[in-house]
Amino acid sequence: MTDSWWKQSVVYQIYPRSFADSDGDGMGDLRGIIDHLDHLAELGVDVLWLSPVYPSPQDDNGYDISDYQDIEPLFGSLETFDELLAGAHDRGMKIIMDLVVNHSSDEHQWFLESRSAKDHPKRDWYWWRPARPGMEPGTPGAEPTNWGSVFGGSSWEFDETTGEYYLHLFSRKQPDLNWENPEVRQAVYTMMRWWLDRGVDGFRMDVINMISKDLALPDGRLNAGSAYADGSAAFIGGPRLHEFLQEMHREVFEGREGLLTVGEMPGVTVDEAILHTDPERREVDMVFQFDHVWVDRGPDPWRLVPLQLTQLKAILGRWQAGLAEAGWNSLYWNNHDQPRVVSRYGDDSPAHRAASAKMLGTVLHLHRGTPYVYQGEELGMTNYPFGGIGDFRDIEALGQYRQAVELEGRTPEEVLTVLRARGRDNARTPMQWDDSPHGGFSTGTPWLPVNPNHREINAKAQRADPDSVFHYYRRLIELRKTEPTVAGGDFTMLLPDDERLYAFTRRLGGTELLVIGNFSGVEAHAGIDGWDDAELVLTNLEAPKDLILAPWQAVVYRRSV
Repeated sequence: MTDSWWKQSVVYQIYPRSFADSDGDGMGDLRGIIDHLDHLAELGVDVLWLSPVYPSPQDDNGYDISDYQDIEPLFGSLETFDELLAGAHDRGMKIIMDLVVNHSSDEHQWFLESRSAKDHPKRDWYWWRPARPGMEPGTPGAEPTNWGSVFGGSSWEFDETTGEYYLHLFSRKQPDLNWENPEVRQAVYTMMRWWLDRGVDGFRMDVINMISKDLALPDGRLNAGSAYADGSAAFIGGPRLHEFLQEMHREVFEGREGLLTVGEMPGVTVDEAILHTDPERREVDMVFQFDHVWVDRGPDPWRLVPLQLTQLKAILGRWQAGLAEAGWNSLYWNNHDQPRVVSRYGDDSPAHRAASAKMLGTVLHLHRGTPYVYQGEELGMTNYPFGGIGDFRDIEALGQYRQAVELEGRTPEEVLTVLRARGRDNARTPMQWDDSPHGGFSTGTPWLPVNPNHREINAKAQRADPDSVFHYYRRLIELRKTEPTVAGGDFTMLLPDDERLYAFTRRLGGTELLVIGNFSGVEAHAGIDGWDDAELVLTNLEAPKDLILAPWQAVVYRRSV
């Protein structure tokens, strides 16, 4: 597996504005990351993924990019970035950038030129369309399609300058780039090569399976009670997606060594992921799929659905089986778009938070694939105790709240109940470094408040406690480096119908591992034969007897076969 170094690696995602603030302005920055590189090196991670640090109006916290070849002044400068890159490389860690090229900012020079006139050479760098036939441009219902934006409202914005609409699948300040135009693609590839030449080690590609659209841009199906339709059938995994990704590989990555490419692909199926990640096809190394983080969502988006463990096992088991021969899985519970997993699938009460955080980490990291640790996950950070809608900062939460309450007749409390549990701001509260005011994140007022529980949950305390979540994650990561079965073994699901225990084996050559996690607050008996004399490699609590696991316990056994 020497040609696929990332199979034995662990990736750590940094959300720069919330990681560490070095200058007291309340916003995390590159210097703050540099100051904490030793924390990441001690943890043992191999790759740092930076959420966007490019110049941006910050409408969507940097995922609206106004210049792809510079650094946002809030975060630092290109010189500081080069220092960060060198510091990571000196410690044996690689850095991958967030590549956001389905859309740009509406303040990017490309879009400013595109919107200036219908006959401008960059007009078709974006998706422009007239109003519906027979309707007055700019009036309700005149939008070219009935699609809703991910962030609420229509996915079309009327522009008075030329009297036409532009497409934005996300914020109105994030117009979609037109990948049908080869000039757009070449501009993107040139930018990507520029970063790789600078020393960057690859890219995580934001919503990359949306870059190819059905040219007809057909209306979507309008569900009862919804103000806008789901148009995803026309832009998820579009007709030229494979062609574009293969062209990108030829133009950007061919002939370069030691890089990592990860495609975020909402709605991707197992069969599609096999094609995307088969190394013979030369597209991407792995994809982010969403099935396992949508398992607790029902047909009504404003109703919480409790986790059903059998469904979670069925989903992850399907992905393990599907990508067993070709392709590769990315493994994650948390990222900047997901709530804290210990509050979501675990138990964040003081009695069980640490144990459930360790159990969740064990189950994830022992699957076949490359694990991702989101900042604070190695501490067992929890969701934030949000009050009203005024406590939220996320454009998605604010937009969806307005649409649900004002257009769809939902009550504020039913919407808030879901946002408190599932909102993206849960992941974006500042990193908890110590028990000082603002958790050691900043000497100023943080852009988003630090979770009040930072006095109990913080990196300083956990690094001093050998039984902490932090040191358990260190052992998990070290196990991947020292036991080849973790990265290279096959996967077999056990106890698929058990609603409390998640169990599976990994096998490579003459070594087999048994992994069990108790997803409940009560004791549970695994009842798996043949492991009485096996070696207990790892557990988060006292060694169990007869495979009777305590609440939220995890175990990893090893035997020769």
